[in-house]
Amino acid sequence: MARIRYHRLPTERSNPRSRALDRLSPGAIARLMNRADLDALRAVGRAAPTIGRAVAAIVERLGGGGRLFFVGAGTSGRLGVIEAAECPPTFNTTPGQVQAVMAGGRRSVFRSVEGAEDDDRAGARAIRRRARKGDAVVGIAASGVTPFVRAALVEARRRGAFTILVTCNPSAPSGAARIVIALRVGPEVLAGSTRLKAGTATKLTLNTLTTAAFTRLGKVHGNRMVDLQPRSAKLRARAERLVAELGRVSAPRARRLLDQARGSAKVAIVMARRHVTAAQARRRLREAGGFLGRAAGI
Repeated sequence: MARIRYHRLPTERSNPRSRALDRLSPGAIARLMNRADLDALRAVGRAAPTIGRAVAAIVERLGGGGRLFFVGAGTSGRLGVIEAAECPPTFNTTPGQVQAVMAGGRRSVFRSVEGAEDDDRAGARAIRRRARKGDAVVGIAASGVTPFVRAALVEARRRGAFTILVTCNPSAPSGAARIVIALRVGPEVLAGSTRLKAGTATKLTLNTLTTAAFTRLGKVHGNRMVDLQPRSAKLRARAERLVAELGRVSAPRARRLLDQARGSAKVAIVMARRHVTAAQARRRLREAGGFLGRAAGI
């Protein structure tokens, strides 16, 4: 790859608003950073149409049996790890349906592994082992030039996967991925520290990609998390409330139905609304493509 001119990257620039950062009081620093964070919100808002196109592409791949990969290094990679980890409990995804690929491997999730982001061969190798035609690969690189991520996206395209780049560099090459989500957050309060505004804007974008995609795939009813995995006391209580409210049954009845449905709120709700067995409810859900409203008639 061509030599990267890091000094020209927008993510490396100095923010004139924070020029006297080291001389400000704690309260003044907090107010300054809060004002700066508004740049992240605005940047994601401006990118909403492009994010929507990315969601549509992800839905098409996941709906066809493909998988979703998040690839990144450093803060960007850790944000991808968080997003992938949250999908099974939130949307009841299978373990391999949403995956994270982190430069430097598992150990770099908890501790910085110097130089991992520069290893383009490792990025290509990681995707070569995992991705295939019909998958969606989301590269996450605040600078837009991270070698590990760029090589991963090149390899993903070579293997027939759909590629998306989330970056805070508006000058990132449009050919870096099929869809480039460029978030114009501006320079950081602490120059070059892309865990700040860039990280915030990236997290907001990833939240939208997964939430919107799985909503379109029937994992949500209204604004309710009906496909959650009730594996904690809090989530069990939430599932019971969902069954009681959407199934229009008493709390004791909701608990019994949830037990019969082996913890699936969607199955229990269909059982309650259609007066059917768990097996019959599962069949109705399959026929409805997983959409609770169609299966339960609500």
